[in-house]
Amino acid sequence: MIDRYSRQRYEIVVRGRLSNRYEYTFDGASLVACNGQTTLRANVVDQSQLYGLLNRLRDLGIELVSVNPAAETGDAA
Repeated sequence: MIDRYSRQRYEIVVRGRLSNRYEYTFDGASLVACNGQTTLRANVVDQSQLYGLLNRLRDLGIELVSVNPAAETGDAA
C-alpha cells in the first residue's frame, strides 16, 4: 500500500493549452491553462512515475517548458 504522504508534488509546465480530457492520460494530474501554457499538477510516488509522465508528454509531441517540485497543499491531485 502506498502512503499518500510519501508522494512528491510536481508542477510540469507545457507549451499550449491542453483540454481536461488529458487528466486521465496523465494519471489524474490536474490541468491549469493560462497564457498559452498548461500546468500539470501531479503527485508522484517515485522518479519512475515522474519519468513516465514526461515520456507521455514526449510521445504525444507536447513541448515541455519546465518541471519543478511544488509546495504541499494537502489536496490530492
